[in-house]
Amino acid sequence: MKTSTSHRLREWEQAMRNGTNAASSGQVLLAERLYLEALVISRALLEGSHVSAEPPDDRVAAFVVTHLNLADLHAEAENPALAADYLCTAHCALMSLLRDPGADRSLQQAALRHSRETHAALLEHLGQHGNVENVLAALRAGCMSVTANPARPAPTLH
Repeated sequence: MKTSTSHRLREWEQAMRNGTNAASSGQVLLAERLYLEALVISRALLEGSHVSAEPPDDRVAAFVVTHLNLADLHAEAENPALAADYLCTAHCALMSLLRDPGADRSLQQAALRHSRETHAALLEHLGQHGNVENVLAALRAGCMSVTANPARPAPTLH
């Protein structure tokens, strides 16, 4: 029997596929609407750690990929500020998850792996658009140690 979360992941995949097709055909507003639908689903997948049947890596990947696609869509539409906001949101959410002593360890490990992608995207954004304060702040958020609980040490970030 499939859980509602499994159904949610399939819904996310379909929204992303449709959004990517719309973006490829130049339908920017439709692509944005579909990506925003996927964003709602990806947030629910990420936040539903105690009830989710999906692997943590799939849940974190959905969250990150959605933000990266939205950032790319806005960067291509010459809206670098909104693109930066999506990149920062994704990266900071992963950093918060890494610092959360109550978070599931496997979800934190997935967040650490995927934070490399958000970190790289933030650095690329800086390279293309210069120093942007919210991007610099998001990068600084990833530079601190996340060892919040000495009984449950976590890795040091970037």
